[in-house]
Amino acid sequence: MPAINLNADLGESFGRYRIGDDSGIMQVIRSANIACGFHAGDPTVMTEAVSLAKENGVSIGAHPGFNDLWGFGRRQIQMNPEDLQYMITYQIGALQAIARAAGASVTHVKPHGALNNMAHMRRDYAMAIARGIKAADSDLIFVANACSEMVIAGQELGLRVAHEAYVDRRYDDSGLMTSRTEPDAVIHDANVAVKQVLSFIREQAIITRSGKRIPTPIHSFCTHGDEGTAMGLVRAVRDALTAEGIDIVTLPEMNLESAAKSS
Repeated sequence: MPAINLNADLGESFGRYRIGDDSGIMQVIRSANIACGFHAGDPTVMTEAVSLAKENGVSIGAHPGFNDLWGFGRRQIQMNPEDLQYMITYQIGALQAIARAAGASVTHVKPHGALNNMAHMRRDYAMAIARGIKAADSDLIFVANACSEMVIAGQELGLRVAHEAYVDRRYDDSGLMTSRTEPDAVIHDANVAVKQVLSFIREQAIITRSGKRIPTPIHSFCTHGDEGTAMGLVRAVRDALTAEGIDIVTLPEMNLESAAKSS
């Protein structure tokens, strides 16, 4: 039976600010990317998210971003790549300690927001992220945008790489997600999301807004937990995958090594 992973960006509340339905989404997905306190999240929220993941059998991932709480990590920041590398390791380490205290472990890392977008094209940022992940734990899975410099960086450093696409974002012909400045960048309609996911899997490609096909393996689909429509989209996608006979598994259960060799 074919397998796919569904993940979501979660744990993005902090202090008295609350966003997203973490408890509901955790019951549907198989892997959670938990904010590590820089773009969102705080120690209490991180602990709560780890506990929810453990209760639901969801694999736990670090979701490091720029130090940009006000901008939710969606503003570009120019950094020395070495500083970026250390920042990645720092955030992973924080979640590793919280997970360990809960009797759990961190199994993957997925960059957030503007950092993720910049590293899609910039080799220096992609390599800094990969080095930061490897320094924390060389067994961690690097969840990287399909068709990005991050895929190449992770493979060059010997990390297991999960090629990722999105449930709720459209794509431009460059292979990048459509900018959030565009009115149709985010998908809110569950039927549209299901159609996109199934077409990507069948074609083994990113299919852009213009219909361009960019071949790539796809191991995991992400939903943004801060979107109000997230729960409806991810549930509809999971139901559709199940109806297609596709097994939905955690990232550690994906056969990433053999998939990478065949790509």
